[in-house]
Amino acid sequence: MAEGLDGVVATATRLSDVDGEAGRLTIAGYAVEDLAPYASFEEVAYLLLQGRLPEPSEHVRFMQDLAGRRALSRAALAIVHEAAAAKVPPMDALRMAVPILSLGREENPVDDAMTAIASFPTIVGTYWRVLNGRGPVPVRSDLPHAAHYLHQLFGAEPSADRARALETYLNTVCDHGLNASTFAARVIVSTRSDVISGVTGAVGALKGPLHGGAPGPALDMVFEIGAPERAEGFIRLKLDRGERLMGFGHRIYRVRDPRADVLGQAAERFYASGGDQRLYDLARKVETTALGLLRERKPERRIDTNVEFYTALLLHGLGLPSDLFTPTFAVGRVLGWSAHCLEQLRDGRLIRPQSAYIGPTDRHFDRGHTRASI
Repeated sequence: MAEGLDGVVATATRLSDVDGEAGRLTIAGYAVEDLAPYASFEEVAYLLLQGRLPEPSEHVRFMQDLAGRRALSRAALAIVHEAAAAKVPPMDALRMAVPILSLGREENPVDDAMTAIASFPTIVGTYWRVLNGRGPVPVRSDLPHAAHYLHQLFGAEPSADRARALETYLNTVCDHGLNASTFAARVIVSTRSDVISGVTGAVGALKGPLHGGAPGPALDMVFEIGAPERAEGFIRLKLDRGERLMGFGHRIYRVRDPRADVLGQAAERFYASGGDQRLYDLARKVETTALGLLRERKPERRIDTNVEFYTALLLHGLGLPSDLFTPTFAVGRVLGWSAHCLEQLRDGRLIRPQSAYIGPTDRHFDRGHTRASI
């Protein structure tokens, strides 16, 4: 029996390949480090949905199609406002709003996938502004996807550097094999349910802290340390107490997470162009100190920086509070969820694994037993 389905191959996919032993992530044939820092989000979306990069004219049409789907319906906006009135966490608001995307629409898998991808930035941005007492900003169709998300959050058109930093992040996290939320989406649509239902289930899976909740604590440790000279003593004490260092180690990668390298370089460029350089320098000091102490304490294991560490540093630099880290991850990962749903509908069969029963087998029901009356 494989606990947690570890090592079990449940399906075949053309979308991404995670090689944990070698520390490689391949996105539809491209190494993540060759694709994420340079491609637009729309190019990566076309790649995952169509299996190839677009020609220039296809790229333009695709951008226009995606941008034309950004506005939320009155019903979706009503859900967002009700959720804000109840002050629910942003991931709960996203989970509540996503099912409404199918209201009044004829079911079409590709159409639903495009609408989900286009709508996530608007849902998250609108919710965050309403939650914090600010009105939503008008949807602009002239901005690329990443810039649109920042505009929805902050109400101003972002600089090219800010948009590129976020775009690199969204590209980096858009797909990552058969993780928990992607598997949930594929299981749902394997019943021939619709793409919006699959994406809704994926949001529910990502909401769980074991899947989507670690980037914030990775940055919290950096803030708690506060100064480079405090890093070694703080981390040693943490390790002495047997505590985990958030942002280090990964269940899949046995070497350095390649996404950490991509986002580490993106953070370096971003902070050099006008971010808080002292924070960046502190984070690098914390990283190098942590890696040194982990190798000292556990020489038999290779524990490296994972994607969460630089996710936190990059998104914080862009002005996003930690409450938005997981929803922003969803803004990128909805592309992968949608593409997996389409692939499952096209190529897959009903996902129906077996379970190992471990309960009792020798009980007998007394059919003559007198039951209490109500």
